[in-house]
Parts: sequence; C-alpha cells; structure tokens
Amino acid sequence: MKKILILILLGTSLCAGAQSPRFKLGKWTEIQTAILQELNRSYVDSLPIDRIERRGIDAMLADLDPYTVYIPEEENENLQMMIHKTYGGIGAVIYKPDLQGNVIITEPYAGSPASKYGLVCGDEIMSIDGESVVGLNSQQCSERMRGEPGTQVVFHVKKLRSGEIVDITVTRDRIKIDDIEYAGMLEGGVGYVSQTGFTDGVGDDFRKRVAELKKQGMKLLVLDLRGNGGGLMNEAVEIVSALVPKGSVVVSAQGRENGSSYTLRTTKEPIDTKIPVIVLVDSGSASASEIVAGALQDMDRATIMGERTFGKGLVQSIRSLPYGGELKVTTAKYYTPSGRCVQAIDYAQRREDGSVAHIPDSLTHEFTTAHGRTVRDGGGITPDVQLDFREYSRLTYSLVTYGIIEQYALEYVRGHESIPAVEDFHLSDADYEAFIEFAKGKQFDYRSSAKTYFDRAKEELRRDGLDEAMKEELAALEKSLNMEKEDFLRLKKDEILPFIEEEIAVRYYFQEAGVKIRIRYDDALRQALASERIKQY
Repeated sequence: MKKILILILLGTSLCAGAQSPRFKLGKWTEIQTAILQELNRSYVDSLPIDRIERRGIDAMLADLDPYTVYIPEEENENLQMMIHKTYGGIGAVIYKPDLQGNVIITEPYAGSPASKYGLVCGDEIMSIDGESVVGLNSQQCSERMRGEPGTQVVFHVKKLRSGEIVDITVTRDRIKIDDIEYAGMLEGGVGYVSQTGFTDGVGDDFRKRVAELKKQGMKLLVLDLRGNGGGLMNEAVEIVSALVPKGSVVVSAQGRENGSSYTLRTTKEPIDTKIPVIVLVDSGSASASEIVAGALQDMDRATIMGERTFGKGLVQSIRSLPYGGELKVTTAKYYTPSGRCVQAIDYAQRREDGSVAHIPDSLTHEFTTAHGRTVRDGGGITPDVQLDFREYSRLTYSLVTYGIIEQYALEYVRGHESIPAVEDFHLSDADYEAFIEFAKGKQFDYRSSAKTYFDRAKEELRRDGLDEAMKEELAALEKSLNMEKEDFLRLKKDEILPFIEEEIAVRYYFQEAGVKIRIRYDDALRQALASERIKQY
C-alpha cells in the first residue's frame, strides 16, 4: 500500500512537472515546427512561409501588450530612427499626390542636404538616379532617397519658380531630427521649451537650452510635453537632472528578470533648482514624458498642467534575435519617486485615443509628494491644474486628414516668393477666401459630426423599416443639418486659420516657425500662464 501511495505521488509530481512553463514552451515550439513542416510538405499551393511566420509572431506578441514587438533585420533602420531619430538621407518631407505624378518637396529641414543643394518647397522630382518616379508611391520614393551618409543621389528636378528642368546631385548625410523643436523667450520672462521625444542626446540638449534661457533672463520655465510619446528612460532622467539636486531619485523599475529591477538617480549638477517650472501634458504625453512629469510632481519641483497623461508605465528592452532581428520586449514596470506606477490598472479600459479612461478613486492608492501633497496612481499622471483644451470640429480634422491644408500651402508658395517675418505673418481675409475656393474643388468629407450621426441613425431606421414612416421628419431634420461646403468653411474660420498659417510658415522658415504660430494661438498655454498657481511666483 505504501509503495502504491509513493507511485501515485510520484506520478502526480511528474504530471505537475510536465505542465511547467518550460515544458509548455518546448511543447508549443515542437507543435509549431511540426505544423509548418507538414504544411510545407503537403499543402495544395506553394506555402508563403515568410508571410505566415511573420503573422504568427505578430499575433503571438499582440496577445501581450502593444509595445512588445518583433523587428526583422530589414526594419532595423526604423528601430534606429525610434531610438536615435537619425537616418541617412537628404532631409526633406515629400508629397506624392498619385502614382502618376511627380514627387513634390514640401518641407526641407533647416541645414539639411536638401536645403544646402537648393531644393525648395514646391520643387518637383521627376526621377531619382535615372529612374522615373511615375508608378512609385511615396514610401518607394523615400526609400530611394535614403542611403548611407556620404553617398550621392541624382534628382531630375522641375524647379518651382522658373519651371526649368535641371539635374541636382545631393550628397546624403546623417539626418538628425531634434527632439527639442523650439526653445525661446516669451513675454514676461517666460522661457518656453517644446519637446517632441526622448531620443539619444536630448537630455544634454535640454540642459544647454535651459542654460541659454537663463542667460536671457528667464524667470519661469514652461516645458511643453503635450503629444510627446516618450522614448529612452535615461534621457528622461537627464531632463529631470537639470532641475533638481544631484542624487535625486527619478524613477525605479521592477521586473522579473535579474537586473530588470533598479533605481535611477540624477548624476549631474543641476542647471537651476529655484526657477518655477510648468510642465504641460495631455493624453498624448506618455512613457518618458510621464517619468519627467511624475518625478517633478513628486518632488514638488514643477506644477503639472493640462489633462491626465496616457498611462504607459512599462519599460522596454531590446533583445537580439537570430538572423539580425530584434525583439523589443516589455521587461518591467516603472514607478515615480513617491512609489506610483503610471501604468493603467486595467489596460483594456482606454479611450479611443488609447489614453487612460476614468478610474474611480476607490480603485487607486494614495501617495505623498515631498511637501506632503496627496497624489494617486491608477494610470497616467493627473495634473495639478486642469486646463481646457480646444476641441476642433470634424471639418478641421477632415481638412488635415485629407491633406487639403497641406495642398493649399503648396499652392500658396507657388504664388508667393516670400512672406513677412513669422511675427508679422497673418493670412489675410482675401487669402482665406482663396483657400475656400481651393477647398471647394477638392473631394473630402466635410459633414459635421451631427450630420454623420444623423446619417447613421437614418441608415438604422431604414434597416428597421421605419424610414418611410418618419420620412417628413427626417427630411426636415436633414435640411437643417445640411450646410454648403463654403458656408461651413467660413463658419469655422477661427479654428482653421491657425493650421493654414502654420503650414505656410514652415515652408519659408522651417519647423521653428510653425511652433511660433502655434504659440500665437495656444489657449492652453495662456491659461497656464494666467493660473493662480503661477501668480504666487
């Protein structure tokens, strides 16, 4: 009896061992390999192995989180772009209206090879290294323009002003897209820094910009992280290090793997620890942006203003794979100095833009800042001061999405050799009427949100067989909702005009000019500077 009991226990132990994660992984690998081998041997058609393997990998990783992804060797340049924001090329934004058209230079970067060799907004590229661009899409043209720094590419170009057709040889260079798109002084001693990412080197750049603004008499610093989706954690630490004492805890990470749990402190002397700081955030501020905002909030070093941030509290690491591939894998969660995790409690409960939905306080925990203020976890960073962000009409979104404003900017450049300095540039009433005439001839969905909801409701009534019974009522409502395209464009002039001015300004004075236009119309920034929390300084 005793022997039987031992055998039963042994068998139970073996069964438990058979169900261990390591056994399951080996079993799954064997099954997957066997399926692929059998399909390759007996499937009726030739097997697209590359495609089905990639889809299988992507589907497997999609069941984890959106940030754990496979990057094959041929996509490594995209990984480098994500980490360093650099690539080998000519440094210009291009536009290809259709497969049969030419490539249009819409925006050369300041100081780029494209700009140095005389390519301007509106120039049309007809061929690249002797190959016609007809039949190629934008992506294919872009790939042909890119290449190793120091190599040359020859463009057959129709010049904007003269209409002359010339060959232009451009030597490619390493293009670096700056994360700090603008740093300058506003009225009243306000220093303003607009930061779009956290790629390699942005921390050092930020320190230099803050030091320059201090020399210009900065009394208040605004760090704008709205729409900043994050990047490298160590760069977030560098940003914070410019504003807090050396040795301050910025962020800690906790993971399963050995070495994936650690704490990061500032290791450099600060630029300034006294100047008041505003950090502007919104639902698009994520990852490293949340590390900066959370750390400065926990240390009571800055006033966070805007709306609740995205809620991405996950750390990714890059792991090398066979055949030159890479795996960007989530290895830890990160925590602010007070102990908060900004990762959403329920990752599935998010708004349409992916940001954190409302989380009741009963599901969150309280934490304390350096000065004893209460802050909470549960997903994202809740601002100290809530700002009202402007809501745009469906018409404006449609004009941007369909590229109508961008196309008009190109049309404007063709007719204007120059514009006044950015500070003095304003679109005239006559110019806006010209835009309306331009937009009238373009195909895009200009219905209001109310009209789209009406169209859906009308279709549902038709499916239910109720449309005939409500025919008169529906016709009356539809008549009141319908608006001529040009009337709608005039009605929404105030919200459309800034987008047009920005698109035009960057064509003449590069990206920095666009930021200056945005500042001109930035209601949220004005609210922040008028806040009672700031008046005390």
